Amino acid sequence: MTSLIPRRSRSLGAMTASLVDTLLTPHGIDRYLELVDPMKVRNEIRGKVTAVRRQTADTVTLTVHTSKRWRGFHAGQYVRVSVDIDGVRRTRCYSPANSELDPAGSLELTVKVDPHGLVSGHLYRNAAPGMILGLSQPDGEFTMPEPRPEQLLLVSGGSGITPALSMLRTLHDRGDTDGVVFVHYANTEQDVLYRDELAELDRANPGLRVALGFTHAEHGGDLHGFFTPAHLEEVAPNWRQAQTYLCGPDGLMDSVRALFDAEGLSEQLHTEVFTPPELEIDTENATGQVRFEHSGREIANSGRPLLEQAEEAGLRPEHGCRMGICFSCTKVKSRGCVQNALTGELSAEPEEEIQMCISVPVGDVDIYC
Repeated sequence: MTSLIPRRSRSLGAMTASLVDTLLTPHGIDRYLELVDPMKVRNEIRGKVTAVRRQTADTVTLTVHTSKRWRGFHAGQYVRVSVDIDGVRRTRCYSPANSELDPAGSLELTVKVDPHGLVSGHLYRNAAPGMILGLSQPDGEFTMPEPRPEQLLLVSGGSGITPALSMLRTLHDRGDTDGVVFVHYANTEQDVLYRDELAELDRANPGLRVALGFTHAEHGGDLHGFFTPAHLEEVAPNWRQAQTYLCGPDGLMDSVRALFDAEGLSEQLHTEVFTPPELEIDTENATGQVRFEHSGREIANSGRPLLEQAEEAGLRPEHGCRMGICFSCTKVKSRGCVQNALTGELSAEPEEEIQMCISVPVGDVDIYC
């Protein structure tokens, strides 16, 4: 009999919550709970900044306590982080840097300031304890397989250290760092994120090798200049037998990929990238009109992605990565044909969800925006 009580309570609670949401339509209960305590929202995830530190001149590290709906993450995954800037919710993707074995509700995000970055600049200037962030559940397949490969190589550059460090911290917490080589590139010693912790991890784990490469300094560190194959031969002589995880600036990514391709080892290289790809777009032959149904605005199709055209029309739709990863800009296309600028795939289904940042109109298109 006692086992029935929790089940009935949960059922009654769900029915009550559903009824409350219905009565509070169109906004739902979360919009009202948010006014009282944003961390109490029921259907969304929130994070409260509890600590802020600036490790280098162009980064900010946030310690975040998450609301109850957060279910944790696997090392290497990313999270969509949303902030309200001038009345518009902006979203970007960041990889947690902490161990996946940290206590539930704990999240560490390190953000590098982009000189033209709206969200990164906002967080760098304004982040303070008590700031509330919107969060998604974790996403991404840039994670270590189970069981862990016997030889593991983690290569990162700049702020790309965060998913790699999350993996290293997780392995350290498991006592499983034998056969791991961690290679990180920065401009100079002063630009190395988590520098003291990396040195301590190197000292505390005899089977781990941590190597630092400085691209703009001739002294200090283990490697100098931009990545070359000789660097791996020096610090990770068994790299051909390793599973390699790579995240960093375009130049580093391209150089490492070229090496693995030349060696026929591309299947052993796993990458994470948040740099917008070059979209192949034909603007000269664009035809038709784009109608934004909610706003009532209509413009001639310029041949650019719908997100850009919406902004050109004076609209401010929510968006994040601008590269087809985060789905923040997803809207419903009511009619017309669009082309995926990444894959070239055409889609003319009515009433379908599309990502505005990578969807290019082909002729007339109507979209709910």
